[in-house]
Amino acid sequence: MASTADFRNGMVIIFKNSLFEIVEFQHVKPGKGGAFVRTKLKNVRTGHVIDNTFRSGEKVKEIRIQKKKMEYLFNDGVNFVVMDPVTYAQIEINEELIGDKKFFMKENTEIALFQTEDEIIYIELPTTVNLEVVECEPGIKGNTVSNVTKNAKLETGLEVQVPMFVNNGDTLKIDTRTGHYIERV
Repeated sequence: MASTADFRNGMVIIFKNSLFEIVEFQHVKPGKGGAFVRTKLKNVRTGHVIDNTFRSGEKVKEIRIQKKKMEYLFNDGVNFVVMDPVTYAQIEINEELIGDKKFFMKENTEIALFQTEDEIIYIELPTTVNLEVVECEPGIKGNTVSNVTKNAKLETGLEVQVPMFVNNGDTLKIDTRTGHYIERV
C-alpha cells in the first residue's frame, strides 16, 4: 500500500477496480480544511484520463508494471506469438488484447510488453512502421503535386489514404498512433 505522499508521475495504482497511471499530481494545502492531492489519472487499458482528488494520507494499492522488449514472430490464427530476444522464450497474446494494433504488426517488429506479475496489460508499438502496398489503383502521371488521395491496402490488411503517386509494391511509413500515411520509403 502506498499513501498520497508516495505519489509520483508514472506510478500505477488500483482505483475503482481498474488500473490507472498517475499522469499529474499536486499536493494542495488550503488555509482552511485538510490537505488533499489533485491527480490526473489515465486508465491503463482504455487510455481515458480522469481527474480525482485524494485526501492527504489516503492509502492506495500500487501495482508494479514491468516493461519488456519483445519481438513479434507470427499470428497462428488465434494468438499472436512474441519472443523475448534475450531468453528466446515465446509468449502467446490473445487477439482481443492486441485489437487494432494487429494492422501495424509485421513479422520481426519490436514491441514493448507491459505486464504485472500475473497478466499482460497492453502492448506498445514503435511510433512508425514500414508496410508494403499490396493493392491500390495505379498512379497517374502528373498527379504528384495535388493533395488528391486514393485508398491503398497494405500487407497487414490496413487500409490508408495515400497520395496518387503511390503504386503497388511501394513501401510506406505509417504512423501507428493515428494510422496515417507519412511518406514513401
